[in-house]
Amino acid sequence: MPDINFFLPELASAEGAAIDQTLNLVHWLMLVLFVGWGGFFAYVLFRFRAGRHPKADPVGVRSHASTWLEVGVFVAEVVLLVGFSIPLWAKRVDQVPPAADSTIVRVVGEQFAWNVHYPGPDGVFGRTDPHKVDPQSNPLGLDGEDPAAKDDIATLNQLHVPVGKPVVIHLSSKDVIHSFGVPHMRAKQDAIPGLSIPVWFTPTRTTAEMRQITGNPEFVYEIACAQLCGLGHSTMRGFLTVHRAEEYAAWLAEQTPAQGGDAFWQ
Repeated sequence: MPDINFFLPELASAEGAAIDQTLNLVHWLMLVLFVGWGGFFAYVLFRFRAGRHPKADPVGVRSHASTWLEVGVFVAEVVLLVGFSIPLWAKRVDQVPPAADSTIVRVVGEQFAWNVHYPGPDGVFGRTDPHKVDPQSNPLGLDGEDPAAKDDIATLNQLHVPVGKPVVIHLSSKDVIHSFGVPHMRAKQDAIPGLSIPVWFTPTRTTAEMRQITGNPEFVYEIACAQLCGLGHSTMRGFLTVHRAEEYAAWLAEQTPAQGGDAFWQ
């Protein structure tokens, strides 16, 4: 079946192909319905025009063709839902990669920015406390007295990950509902206050590779807020940089730990 998802951004995740396949099937069904029902509507307008039928027929249509067409559409929709959409959804929700094999990051949305939190070399996220939140120096409310927080790294609107390794993002929000969306990774998930929701993907192309593919030396993966979240919604943009493994390790080594209220927010 030809791919009609030509309007989508270049795919850059291992899991995105299954999502694109499902979208492709849905769009083909919608195209068939649009052409079929549109053609039927035009036929009815011509076939039953007033000039040909000046007097109404009280009996109406005697054919059951429309019933069979409706049954066919119903069956196609059930196949799409049960055979493709539900299994795909279950895999994305229930089969989160193990932490030992993944890059684990916390992302906290707020009006109107994405706060990114890395656990540091010890691999343990430091304790956070909403009472310690400072919009300028400590947006995440890191507790500087927690030993696990001493090496944590925090960035603003900048998410860095290695290529070829699952990235598991624990997503939450400080204020209203936001929606974390990275179109090239085919990843999108609402960030809801009071909840930590995992969203994951496996990058297959580094930012440098995408710059070559697109011919755009300024290319960056964009993190968009896909949920209207206030007057500054359009400015809530983050950026994802995908590195080779050694480049990612070097980037981590260069970062300054965010130490609670004394954090150097990058």
